[in-house]
Amino acid sequence: MNTLFYNGKVLTFGSSCEIIEDGAVIVTGNTIEFAGSMADKAYAGCREGAVFDREIDLKGNLIMPGFKNCHTHSAMTIFRSAADDLKLDEWLNTIIFPREALFTPDDIYYATILAYMEYLTGGTTEVCEMYIDSDAVAKAAADTGFRTVQCGAMNSFSESIDLLRSWYEKYNGDDGINSFRFGIHAEYTCSRELLQEVSELIHEYRAPLYLHVAETEKEVKGCMERNSGQSPVEYLDSLGLLDFGGVFFHGVHVTERDMDIMKKRNISVITNPGSNTKLASGIAPVCDYIKKGISLGIGTDGAGSNNCLDMFREMFLMTGLAKLRENDASVMDAADVLRIACSDGARVIGTEETDSLAPGKKADLIVIDLHSPNMQPENNIVKNIVYSGSKLNVRLTMIDGVIRYEDGKFNIGFDPEDIYREVNKTVRRLESAL
Repeated sequence: MNTLFYNGKVLTFGSSCEIIEDGAVIVTGNTIEFAGSMADKAYAGCREGAVFDREIDLKGNLIMPGFKNCHTHSAMTIFRSAADDLKLDEWLNTIIFPREALFTPDDIYYATILAYMEYLTGGTTEVCEMYIDSDAVAKAAADTGFRTVQCGAMNSFSESIDLLRSWYEKYNGDDGINSFRFGIHAEYTCSRELLQEVSELIHEYRAPLYLHVAETEKEVKGCMERNSGQSPVEYLDSLGLLDFGGVFFHGVHVTERDMDIMKKRNISVITNPGSNTKLASGIAPVCDYIKKGISLGIGTDGAGSNNCLDMFREMFLMTGLAKLRENDASVMDAADVLRIACSDGARVIGTEETDSLAPGKKADLIVIDLHSPNMQPENNIVKNIVYSGSKLNVRLTMIDGVIRYEDGKFNIGFDPEDIYREVNKTVRRLESAL
């Protein structure tokens, strides 16, 4: 399908956050052919002789890359508002783990699709997914066309090295929608023996590792007690688990030495301000990470801990909490936050082909309605998006060249009511079983 977007504003996230006026984007198949000003000679060249399945007049609205939700547990939509106002360890051990043990592949499949629907309404075009049963998640991604990078959730109680290996080889093919990274749940859910096996695995493939790290003070204290005073970062490094880089989810409670190790080992951090706030886990030192040259992405975490899979809220919290932590209203500029949410996050999780609107990049994009009270006046559109924008401003979400959401309607191959019915059926079954 070939699509022309014209007569709008374009934010490409090329070399800057500069917005192009009287802009256009041309999509051929699943690839961007042009993104820029309609006055550009290249635009005329791309249009000449071209046949479009749709020509969309943006009417002055903004087209930009979609948000990358770089840490989530999509199927945990099942637990939305079912496990609130608890400490993390109580939340996990008394509510989440017992119910997850009863999940079927179908439960995970439909709950993941529910999350995809929510992502689409908020302009998210890609997620880095950590959950059990990667086959069920991959099927949901393939059936709905939602770009998903999985990283596994192996621990001492579920999955195995052989399964992790098989998923890595199975889902790193050519379809582009599904891909896989090596991942484990966390240091505190993996035995030393298992971590040593994982170290051997990543050395075999020379691949980075993805996992939860330093989310709570209790987690850090427990690791130090178990491992001769080593922090989680120090302990993981001592086992060779960081030798090929990786991605830490949360990274709230780290030391200067931890950050030095992270920088040396090319570790990136995905901050989850909404979840960390609701669970009282703390405020990640994102300004310190930036000063150290440590790359960042933004995630929502799952709907069991955050309830809302909304990147607009995460962006506002990222900048707002950083200002509070540093006691400095000038830190964490909105333009930097938007760039992290749309562009940097893609590079952190290894999908550079979606990091901007440029010829040859994948056509993962969104349209933001600027003709809305919360987006006016247009003193600064970028700051409007971060400080006053909301999911209600998302008019259209395209993934891999296909419009999957437009003006309140989904194009994912399912009737939304069928998805709602399935997930509520799962909730009732879990309630009756426990």
